[in-house]
Parts: sequence; C-alpha cells; structure tokens
Amino acid sequence: MTELPKTFDPAAIESKWYAHWEDNGLFRPDRPEAEPWTIVNPPPNVTGSLHIGHALDNTLQDILTRHARLKGKDALWVVGTDHAGIATQMVVERQMAAKGEKRTDLTREEFVAKVWEWKAESGGQITRQLRRLGCSMDWANERFTMDEGFSKAVLKVFVDLHARGLLYRDKRLVNWDPGLGTAISDLEVETREVRGSFWHLRYPLADGSGHITVATTRPETMLADMAVAVHPEDERYKALIGQQVRLPITGRLIPIVADEHADPALGSGAVKITPGHDFNDFEVGRRAGIEARDMLNMLDAQARVVQTADGLIPEELLGLTTAEARKAVVARLKAEGVLIPHVDKEGVEHDAEARTIQTPYGDRSGVVIEPWLTDQWYVDAATLAKPAIEAVRSGKIKIVPKTWEKTFFNWMENIQPWCVSRQLWWGHRIPAWFADDGRIFVAETAEAAQAQAGEGVPLRQDDDVLDTWFSSALWPFATMGWPDNADATLGGRYPNDVLISGFDILFFWDARMMMQGIEFMGDVPFKTLYLHGLVRAADGAKMSKSKGNTVDPLGLIDAYGADALRFFMAAMESQGRDIKMDEKRVEGYRNFATKLWNASRFAQANGIGGSTTLEPPVATLAVNKWIIAETVQTVQAVDLALADYRFDAAANAIYQFVWSRFCDWYLELIKGVIDDETRAVAGWVLDQILVLLHPFMPYITEELWHALAPRAHDLIVGHWPMADARALDPAATAQIGRAIELIEAVRGARAELNVPPGARIALHTGAGSVPADIAPYVERLARVTLAGGEAQGARAPILWGAETFALALEGVIDLDAERQRLSKSLAAAEKERDALAGRLGNASFVERAKPEAVEKARADHAEKSADAERFAAALARLG
Repeated sequence: MTELPKTFDPAAIESKWYAHWEDNGLFRPDRPEAEPWTIVNPPPNVTGSLHIGHALDNTLQDILTRHARLKGKDALWVVGTDHAGIATQMVVERQMAAKGEKRTDLTREEFVAKVWEWKAESGGQITRQLRRLGCSMDWANERFTMDEGFSKAVLKVFVDLHARGLLYRDKRLVNWDPGLGTAISDLEVETREVRGSFWHLRYPLADGSGHITVATTRPETMLADMAVAVHPEDERYKALIGQQVRLPITGRLIPIVADEHADPALGSGAVKITPGHDFNDFEVGRRAGIEARDMLNMLDAQARVVQTADGLIPEELLGLTTAEARKAVVARLKAEGVLIPHVDKEGVEHDAEARTIQTPYGDRSGVVIEPWLTDQWYVDAATLAKPAIEAVRSGKIKIVPKTWEKTFFNWMENIQPWCVSRQLWWGHRIPAWFADDGRIFVAETAEAAQAQAGEGVPLRQDDDVLDTWFSSALWPFATMGWPDNADATLGGRYPNDVLISGFDILFFWDARMMMQGIEFMGDVPFKTLYLHGLVRAADGAKMSKSKGNTVDPLGLIDAYGADALRFFMAAMESQGRDIKMDEKRVEGYRNFATKLWNASRFAQANGIGGSTTLEPPVATLAVNKWIIAETVQTVQAVDLALADYRFDAAANAIYQFVWSRFCDWYLELIKGVIDDETRAVAGWVLDQILVLLHPFMPYITEELWHALAPRAHDLIVGHWPMADARALDPAATAQIGRAIELIEAVRGARAELNVPPGARIALHTGAGSVPADIAPYVERLARVTLAGGEAQGARAPILWGAETFALALEGVIDLDAERQRLSKSLAAAEKERDALAGRLGNASFVERAKPEAVEKARADHAEKSADAERFAAALARLG
C-alpha cells in the first residue's frame, strides 16, 4: 500500500499513467480468445486542435472502449486523422505566403512533398491532445487517410464504383468557392444574414404586347437568364405560357415556361430562371428541357463576368466582380426604364426594397459561394442509399436517439448525386485519364489506363482530387487492411460495434459510411450509431470564434484535470441534447474526485486496502450488508444505463453512490467501529467504485487502484463488477435506510432551527422507540441522546415514518429570537417569490424577454418558493 499525498493533484498522475498504459500496449490487450469489440474515431483533421466538441465525442467513445475492455472484450479503438484537403492546403499556402511564395511557383509534385513535410512536423497536434484527454486509442496502428494502404483502398473504390455504373462524370451546379477555386460540400458552407435588396424588373414580351414582372435579389444574373417560370395554375399568366420575352441589356429571347417552382403568392408570381447559377433554377431548366451542356455560364472560377456562349453580354461588363456587375446592371436596367421603383411607407421611391438575404459563404475562405456550372465526378448516391435506408428500417443499424431516424429517412430518400471531385493539389488524385478525343479511362494506375487506351494514345491524368468525405467513408474497413485483407469480416472487426458522432455529420460521414460499407463489404459498417448534441456556451448560444465564446478543453484540463472534464461531459450528455458549458460543474467534479481521494486516504489510515476477491466478502453486520446491496444496485443501474447509451444516467448513478452512499453515509456509519469484516467489505466496495468509475475517470482510479494494494494487473485491464442479486439483503437495506431517514430528519431540524452544530441534545421518543441495533448510529451522527417519554418545555417535532419524536430545545436556542429570524426570512422569501410570480404571469415579459432571462426567473421563483416552504415549516416546528 502506497501512502497517498494529502492533496489530490491531477497533473501529477495524468502524464505518468498515460505513458504507462501506452508504453505497455494496454490500449489493445492481446486477448485472441476474447470477443472482439471495435469502434472507430471520426478522424479529426490533421490540421486540427482539440476543441470542446472533440472532447465530448472522444470522451463518450473512451467510456465505451474502457467499459468493453473491463468486460473482458478485446476492445479496439481505431485512431487516425483525415488529410483534410482544403484545410491542409490552405495552411501550407499561408506558410508559403508568409515567405513571399506561392503554390504555383512549384510543380504539383513539389507542393505535395511540402505538405508531407508539414504533416511530419506539425500534423500531430490533435493526437497529442487526445492523449491528454485520456483516450485509450490503439496508437500502435494509427492511420492516416493518405497513407499507402488507405490510398490503395480509395483508388479501388473509385474504380469499382465507376465500373459498376455508380460513379460518373457530369455537368451540374456545385457550391463553388471563388476564393479557393474549388467545389466544396454543403458542410463547408455557412449561411449568413446580409442586408440586401429586392429588385423588380419588367421583361417585355417579344411580340411587343406588354411585359411580365419578375423580382430578384441578384439582378446581375439576368445576363444568363434562360426562361421565366410561372405556376401552371396561375390564371394571370396561363395565356402567356409558351410565349417569349426579350431580355433587357442582352436582347436574348427566352421562353415563359410553366413550373410549380413559381409561387403565385410570392412577389409577382413570375420567376426569372438562371439555370447555370441557381440550384432551384437548374432543376427548373432541366424540367423545361434545357440540357446542362446548353445552360449559360456567365462567371469564371474567380466569380468574374465572362462572355456567355451566345456572346450577348456587353463588352464593358466583362471582367467585373459580381458586386461590380450588380451595380452596373442595375444602372443599365434603370436607364432602359425596366427597373420598377419600390415605394416605401412614407411614399419615397427607391431602386429596390431592402431585404435581409440568407447568403452562403465559404467557412474557410470567407467569400460568397457561387452556384457554378462545371464538370465534376459524381457518385450515384440514390442507388447506394437504398440498402442503407433498409438497414436502418430493419433495425440492422440502430440510431440513438431514435428521433433522428425521421431526419435520416427524409434526407436519404431525397438524396442528390454526390459531387466527389475537388480542384486541389493535396488529396487523392482522381484515377482517371483523358485522351485528346474526349475518351476517359478510369484505372488504379497509369499503366492500367494506358493499357485500356492502347499503345501510343496520349493520356493526361485528371488534375482534380477526391473530396475528403469520399475517403473517410471507407474508414471502418480501409483502416483494417482492406482490400489486401481477404477476410470479409476483417478478423472479426467488421462491422464495428458502435459509431459515435455529432449529429451535424450524419449525412456527410455517417450515412456515406453506411452506403460504402454495404456496397463493398456486404454488411453495415456499424451496429449502432449514437448521435450526440453540440456543446454550447453557458447562455445556450452556439460557440464560435467570431463570438469569442469558445472554451479551450486543454485549459479546463489544466485547471481541473482530465477526469473532471470527462465526467462533466458524461454527466451532461443526455441522448443527443445539446450541452451547456458550465465551468462550475467541471470544478464540482474535480471536488468529487477530491472526495474520493480523501475517502481512500481514510481507508488507508484505517487499514482498509484493496480487495482480494471479485465477489463480496461475507458480511454479518447490517451496515455491511447494506453497503454491499447498494453497490450491487449501482452496478445494475450503470449496466442498464450504458446498455441504453444513457451516459448521464450512468455517471449520475456512480456519482450519487460514491458521494452520498459510500462517503457521506457508509464511512460515517463505520467510523470508530471498524473491525476485520468491515475492513474487508469497505475494501471490496472501494474496489468496485474504482472499476465502475474507471471508464469515466481513468487517471484517479488507476492511481488509487495501485495505492490501495499490490495488484496483479492494472485497473485498465481489470474485471467489471457483477451485479449479483444474491448479495441484496432487503432487511439490512430497510434497517440502515430507516437509520439514515431519522438522522437526516434530525439534522434537517437542527439546521432549520439554528441549533449549534456541536450541541448534543435529547431526542425524546414518546411512546415509540429506536431499535437498539441502529440507536448508536443515530446518537453519534445526529448528535442526540435518545430518551424515552415526552420532551418538556420547548421542543421541535421530528416525524419518522408513522412515529413522532421531539427534540428538546429548552435552553438550547433563544426561541423568541429564532421565531423572529424565521418570520423575517419567511416574509422576505414570500415577497421575492410573489414578485417573480408576477413577472412570470406577465405575458409581455415571457414573450419579449430573452429565453435565458425567462428561464432564470423561473429558476429563481422555484428557489424562493422552496425557501418560503422551508421557513414556514421551521416556524411550525416551534409552534
């Protein structure tokens, strides 16, 4: 037994134990005979650093991994990082820019080599930080989405999908980032509210008989308009369907088409259609029979105006940015007399109506995203989605919480083709080669492509790379050695047992893993998908660097220890609900760890050490039978909670047991009367606590495990407690439970009536009595002397079940002064309670005040109501 220091210092034990676990290979115990259990981490960007969302996500994964390991399973947590095409290329380009260099100063091969150099020097920051959090990942087999084996899997999947007709090249609209010069995914687009304008334009009918009015927030795109759409049932325009209008500025003739996209109730009911620059318009254009290859494009890759195929854009508008083009187009429309002024409430005319516009921006470049018509590679997501939908419907994949299923089905059943190409240099280069005659050859190697094309046919490889979500979709099986591993189940590691991720990547990653896993492995990639919520600021606002309300998890670890942060995450994670960051709670869980530390020091001081048995020792004393039963019930509660992925319920069950049952009651009940039986029971219970708590607080539990006794193995590879119902003793539980109820009742009365803490007073039992076997506990812990008969003089009633006892107060407190104090306190509490009730009863306050202000008022009202009840009850005790 190693004597514990007086003060619990998390920093002193964290680095020691993590290095010990990793150096001894304990994150993947060699248990070939054991049931395999596997989880893969959502690979963080190689450019990343640990943020509070990572801390939540990885804490939950580590809880399950450590729990599975303690249950005797061969638990494997696959770890790795994503090459993060856009983010990584930006980091390296910024470093080059700081030296006055540009990417284009280098060849593609030279730039990629520079990125690999950066990765070797700086790309491991987040993995070091995950170690600080205590994540028991299999670092010996760390993967990277650009490593040789993984890259081989990516190329094979691309080629196979193409051969199966599930991957193809097409001209469609994409989210185009002019700042980065590449297509980006929806996840990389952030929508901002921008003050903009709503212009109304007259488009004259080609036959000169009148005009049709359209409204737009982007008048510059009219340079590439190809139709005007009206609703087929809109009586105002039925007669115009099929006619043409002549566009101002360009003079282009475009048709009026019928399409339900046009809403008769919005604006004029007529909508200008620019299929090359709007996602909705693209679909309208296709329904109107316009092929993608024929759609007009008026912007280049930098979002500057270029000439359209019909050559009708005036020369002076070419080369302008979209913002410059907007001003110039509006000026020309006004000059041509087709701009309809907006008249405000005061009767003043303006060129346009002021509007707040939802505008897409690139989350990394910060520039406005343009829907842009371009040739890209697409995956037939609709076909791949069908088996994934069926897997969730049939229960082969269980989504927790189940409420996410509806969202999942809605998105998957309406899924669009998945654009998988990006215009970058860093990433998996697309294995496709172009011949001069337009033919495309898809193969895993240049040699294989040349063999397809024939000798002497010049080939040029596609410059684009694959979307990083394409490669990360292969994570559950490519990390296991596929395709070289011929075993379809990858050594029993596929499918994974569970996947944990934020709900925000349900479609970008989780659903795509389902699609690719079923397609290439013939089975689902995981059996359970657990989706957690976001960690929000204390006021409920979403965290963002721009708001300055982000929280650094490493700072919290420095202040309170990794165990405290981990326990906070688990205790607050309630089946996908968002978590409000509360540093006070983190501090509270550090105090919880300190309490356990001090309990262990008490155990050491009283000869209580680690247990030598997995089963509970034989107990004869009621207090020992009671704590054994409480332990077993806690194990049952934690087992049930973890089976249902109720992390909060599991954490809170342990917390309540350790703090209240073990520390506050059991150790107090046995203090001063510790015999050999009690030492054995206390040591066994303390061991069960350490094992139960280990998945949540690995550092302190491993430290205490070794401090309490010489051990044959580390706690990380220990044995999970068995919830043996035979250890339950209802009679002992009821007996000690009754003692605790009486002690709490007396203590509550003493506190309410300001009885001095050190004063020992008489508790009269009247016609009743306190059983002899619990009487010593009551007298010692409630600081009373048990007496028969009725109390004389001032007394306070104590209700204990069906019996009424009385505390003798004569000479102990100043009754008149106490009544006066309680009356004042009661009046003050009632006044504040009623004032808050009035505010909450005011509909104007509830509707107009900030939600957090209303929530605080309700909490304060509940608190003052409880105070008033407590003071009233105390006054009633005094009579």
